[in-house]
Amino acid sequence: MHELRASSWGNLQDLLYEGSWRREIGRFRSPYAFRGMSRASHGLKTSLMRLRGAYERHEGHLLRNFRKFAHRDAVQADSVWNWLALAQHHGLPTRLLDWTFSPYVALHIATEDTSRFGVDGVVWCVDYVRTNRYLPRPLQDVAAEEGSDVFTTEMLDRVARSLHDLQALTQHNFPVFLEPPSLDDRIVNQFALFSLMSRPRARLDAWLRRRPSLYRRIIIPAKLKWEVRDKLDQANITERVLYPGLDGLSRWLRRYYGAGPPRS
Repeated sequence: MHELRASSWGNLQDLLYEGSWRREIGRFRSPYAFRGMSRASHGLKTSLMRLRGAYERHEGHLLRNFRKFAHRDAVQADSVWNWLALAQHHGLPTRLLDWTFSPYVALHIATEDTSRFGVDGVVWCVDYVRTNRYLPRPLQDVAAEEGSDVFTTEMLDRVARSLHDLQALTQHNFPVFLEPPSLDDRIVNQFALFSLMSRPRARLDAWLRRRPSLYRRIIIPAKLKWEVRDKLDQANITERVLYPGLDGLSRWLRRYYGAGPPRS
């Protein structure tokens, strides 16, 4: 496992932006997707997996009933990928995992819960450009045709109209990085990205462990969390921005005016 431990705020910035220089265009454009977690010990388990048991049998039922009871105009096009993105966004257990293009949004997620400041956090960084090399040829062809490193729901729909179709493309497990439609301001402000595996029981972290060059885990030591949190607040990376509306405002104020670190 490619695991790095941040020693300071400055070192954390260097680790997050490592590899972002693109010589061919003369710009800093990171190829990494970021996922922040408050506990470094937690793996990349989907909400569907947390149902436990034979959870893969429930996936179709969950999504079918979500589509049945949701408003008819809830999605712009009747695509399983639009419905899956909407369902994940609203808390339905799915095989999707939340990611972001923004390392600072990932840092916010890792430091949002101050009750977990006694344990190390983590930011997972996955090279979504290089993971495309492991995609089945039909998906690679669509990505090349569009000149895109991540998929939209429309692009996926051109190759696979269902989760079964996606799995049937190859016998091997593979991940897909999906940029969701702009369902609301939260999706936009969080610079959101999803990943999904081709099979519901396949785990992205297990797949990555066999390909260590594709990812790194940046550990945020517990002793560094308060500094990270305070500097993110100063940079306006807060619940007020990332969860637009009165709920996000209340979450931000509750945390901001809560108890700080214990005084020595």
